[in-house]
Amino acid sequence: MVKEETSKKADKGVFEKLVPIFILASVLMAFAVGILWEKVNNLEGGARSTTATPTVAQAQQAQQAAKPTITQDQVKSLFSMDLVKIGDDKRKVLFVEISDPSCPYCHIASGKNSELSSQAGDRFKYVSDGGTYVPPVIEMRKLVEQGKASYVYIYTPGHGAGEMATKALYCGFEQGKYWEVHDLLYTNKGYELINNTVKNDKAKAGQLADFLKSAGVSDLKSCLEGTKYDERINSDTALARTLGVGGTPAFFINETLFSGAYSYKDMESAVTAALK
Repeated sequence: MVKEETSKKADKGVFEKLVPIFILASVLMAFAVGILWEKVNNLEGGARSTTATPTVAQAQQAQQAAKPTITQDQVKSLFSMDLVKIGDDKRKVLFVEISDPSCPYCHIASGKNSELSSQAGDRFKYVSDGGTYVPPVIEMRKLVEQGKASYVYIYTPGHGAGEMATKALYCGFEQGKYWEVHDLLYTNKGYELINNTVKNDKAKAGQLADFLKSAGVSDLKSCLEGTKYDERINSDTALARTLGVGGTPAFFINETLFSGAYSYKDMESAVTAALK
């Protein structure tokens, strides 16, 4: 009996010694899982409300459940506003891109960032890299340049570090260099610079201006350092909300909303119908 009691006390002592170890191990494991989740979430969801593409089933459910939030007249009215816009409201196809240069899935949709495209998985791997994803911005631009469509760009903070880069887009647009600036910002080098170096710090304006030097925009550093575009940043963001968009990227093809980094293949039928 004494031996049994002694054995129980010994077992209890060992258990009590092991409890802190088990607790520490659990905490460390939870921390490690949390770090991994944060990395995945930053790519897939962004720091705020970056939006990936829903599955086909999700998209079908959304289309069945959702009612149009805006009209064609509302889309046409965007072409009379102080926005980045190419073309006019008379064309059959009106594209609206709601984006953020610091948003990873906006980069993927641009067609200029193969690195992020590959990291996001097979679903988002570019056709040019052996995948199936057709970046919509490239296809939209082709139709705009062919005179078949018009285009509007609206900024909203989908990821949090894109304000200064957006000011570069505004400045480039005013000098007829929008696509030149766009195509540099939406590369992987642009993504890293925007998110890991500049981070909306005006003291880093010179670094961003140097990166965009080949775009041929004059006085770009002054555009980035000044307050000229502050109100436009705010008005773009407010406008995106009135259009029912809170995350990036989002696209309108006329009044049809595609919320997420859709492949152009999933959007093309809307374009074809509008061109008839």
